[in-house]
Amino acid sequence: MVREIYDTELDDLLKLYLNLHEDTVPEMTEHLKTTWETIIKDNNHHIIVKEVDGKIVSSCVCVVIPNLTRGIRPYAFIENVVTNEEYRGCGYATECLNYAKSIAQKENCYKMMLLTGSKKETTLKFYEGAGYNSSDKTAFIQWID
Repeated sequence: MVREIYDTELDDLLKLYLNLHEDTVPEMTEHLKTTWETIIKDNNHHIIVKEVDGKIVSSCVCVVIPNLTRGIRPYAFIENVVTNEEYRGCGYATECLNYAKSIAQKENCYKMMLLTGSKKETTLKFYEGAGYNSSDKTAFIQWID
């Protein structure tokens, strides 16, 4: 089943993120709780999960960003696409991305954007197969300490 995350599933999501780029599950601090509550209450912030046998095995984030151009149509930003290593190659991340696309369409977004830090050919081909391209825009990132 692909769906939006429940507010009680933060621990499961943080454990899944160990398959992304995190080394440890963060301590349950007030800052973490407040951040989680902010995300859960934000109608433009969607955490999409794939559940298999009661376990969250894949996820992505879709944030719908209001916009004053393109006919005042919003756009969607996709981030934190991840699948548990044991479940990769089953199409679960694609299901999450398709769910994100349905949200973007429902919200009348004119585009979806996704950035990846991966240089792996398989990852890049995966995103191309999901309908994304790397030729329309150039991304620049500035890291802030």
